[in-house]
Amino acid sequence: MPVIHLAPRATVRVSGPEAEHFLHNVITTDLGALQPGEAKAGALLTPQGKIMFDFVVLRAGPDAFRLDCRADIAADLARRLMLYKLRAKLDIALEEQSVVAVSWENDSAHEIGDETVLDLRFPAETRVIRHYGTQPSANADEAGWTRLRIGNAVAESGSDFALGDAFPHDVLYDQNGGVGLKKGCYIGQEVVSRMHHRGTARRRLLIASAEAVLPEAGTELKANDRALGTLGSVAGTTGLAIARIDRVKDAMDAAIPILAGEVSVTLSIPAWARFTFPETGGGEA
Repeated sequence: MPVIHLAPRATVRVSGPEAEHFLHNVITTDLGALQPGEAKAGALLTPQGKIMFDFVVLRAGPDAFRLDCRADIAADLARRLMLYKLRAKLDIALEEQSVVAVSWENDSAHEIGDETVLDLRFPAETRVIRHYGTQPSANADEAGWTRLRIGNAVAESGSDFALGDAFPHDVLYDQNGGVGLKKGCYIGQEVVSRMHHRGTARRRLLIASAEAVLPEAGTELKANDRALGTLGSVAGTTGLAIARIDRVKDAMDAAIPILAGEVSVTLSIPAWARFTFPETGGGEA
C-alpha cells in the first residue's frame, strides 16, 4: 500500500449549526450528496465563474466541514469565506495540519471516518484514502502521487492550472462531482450553468502521452504553430494538459502532429469522462 505525505497542505474548518447551509450556497460542491467518510473536489469561484480557490471538502463531524487546500492559499481562503459569513451561526478557522497523507490500493476493510476519508476524485477501485490527524508512515515520494493523479486525470491548482484562470469545466469538475449541477445558487453558478447547458466548454483536461520524456509543466502545446493548450503535471512520458478540444480535433482530423516543445504527443480523454471530442473542429476561432 503506497503512502505519501503531501507537500504542505492546510485545512480550513467551518463549523456550527449553519455551516452546511452557508457552504452549500457558496462553494461548487453539492454538500447534500457528501457522505461522512468521503472527500470531494470543490472550489470557491469568482462571480465570473472562474476558480479562485480549489480544495477537497469533507465532513469533520456533526455540523463541521474541512476544506483541504494548498497551505499557501489557506489563509486567503479563510478570509474570503469570512467576507460571506455575515451573521451566519458558524466559525471559520485554520486548523493545524502540517501533514496530509494519502494512500491507495488499500484493503477494502480499511476503516473510514472523520479522520480517514475516501477521495472520490479517483475511481472506486483505486481506493484513494486521505489521512488527517494521526498519520501513517510514508513509504513513497510525491512523484508517485503525481503519477496517480495523471493516470486518473485529477488536476490541482499550481501544478495544472493557475487560480483565476480556469473554469470548473476546464478541470472536469462537471465530470468528477466537484460541481453540483443540480444544486441551487452559489457564487459563479450562473456562468457555470450556462456553460454546461449550452455545451460551450471547449477547454478540457486531457491526458498527454509521448514516446519521449515530456518537457516541463507550462510548455505550450501546438499543432502547425497553432496554440492548443498547455502541459500541466508531468511524469516521464505522461502528463496532464488543458487544451482546446475543438482545436485538438482539427489537428487529429488533419493528421497534424501535436507538439510539446519538440516532443510529439497524443492527447486523450480520460476513460471515465463523459464528454467527447466535437464532431467537427473549431476553425480559426
